[in-house]
Amino acid sequence: MRVIGGELGGRRLEAPEGTGTRPMLDRVREAMFSTLAPWLPNANVLDLFAGSGSLGIEALSRGAQHAHFVERGAPAYKCLKANLTELGLETKSSTLRGDALAKENWGERPLDIVFFDSPYPLLDEVALRQALFWAIHELVRHRLAPEGVLVFHAPLHKIMPSEFSSELVVRERAYGTNSLWYVQRDEEGR
Repeated sequence: MRVIGGELGGRRLEAPEGTGTRPMLDRVREAMFSTLAPWLPNANVLDLFAGSGSLGIEALSRGAQHAHFVERGAPAYKCLKANLTELGLETKSSTLRGDALAKENWGERPLDIVFFDSPYPLLDEVALRQALFWAIHELVRHRLAPEGVLVFHAPLHKIMPSEFSSELVVRERAYGTNSLWYVQRDEEGR
């Protein structure tokens, strides 16, 4: 795995061994970051379920000001910390080992971009699925800057637009077997 673009483009990223984390495919990541180009300059970023940190690191490489990473798993968190150190990003980032759905772990900064790349199995259990959509609503309505965007990565055809709060504006983009849901505040809520 590597950083695709920006000042750190081409630099290698370590990934935790095993199947506990699922990095986003390079082509999906590239498409997503092309779409996010208007939000990236000087952005404050939150990378939830961060894994190795590839999404937040890519944002920093492309001009984001700060990224806050939340990851629960010990091997992934260790890898995340090593990647930030190796790339010299400690002063532009903060990390927390803990629950990505706990709002006290989301940091204090107003957010321009939120990466929400939850483990796919969380979508299979009703209570966890509801917790994911509650967190998306809370983040977009109460933590995201008025013009900010949350990107929710999920398997294609696994999410229905009706599952999102009616107070949110959602757009889906499909890439192979992946869906990226771009979630923002409703116009009236801005």
